[in-house]
Amino acid sequence: MTGIEKKGTVKKWLTSYGFIDAEGMQDDVFVHASETASGIPLSEGQVVQFEVQNSQRGPKAVNVKIVPVEE
Repeated sequence: MTGIEKKGTVKKWLTSYGFIDAEGMQDDVFVHASETASGIPLSEGQVVQFEVQNSQRGPKAVNVKIVPVEE
């Protein structure tokens, strides 16, 4: 699962980390604030694009970018 690009919705966000409900994946994906492109904390409900990497604790999001909301 290294480097697979995905899209998903931030399911839960705590102070500096959270979980993404990724399209096409059964498990939630862990994300840390240091992996966001802007370094800005994410918010629950935001749509994001990211790459998935395997870690010892399960899937992890890297290179996370917020998908702009279409009006």
